[in-house]
Amino acid sequence: MASKLTLSLNQVVIQKAKEYALKNHTSLSLLVENYFRFLTKHSTNKSTLSPIVEELSGVIKLPENIDIKEEYTDFLIEKYK
Repeated sequence: MASKLTLSLNQVVIQKAKEYALKNHTSLSLLVENYFRFLTKHSTNKSTLSPIVEELSGVIKLPENIDIKEEYTDFLIEKYK
């Protein structure tokens, strides 16, 4: 259920957040909600991942039987031939 929240923020911060939201095709409300969700999720579980890495995790779906170390080794061998 959505509820209203009133915030008092620096006008420059608000403008930059609006520009960011526009570039990323989202709303300020969703940005704030996701940030609060991130804060509360990690308040008990201290993650060493940055928020950006955390957000990107799970974006790529790999086959379950893939050996990432082997794939990376093959990549490096090809790169440095």
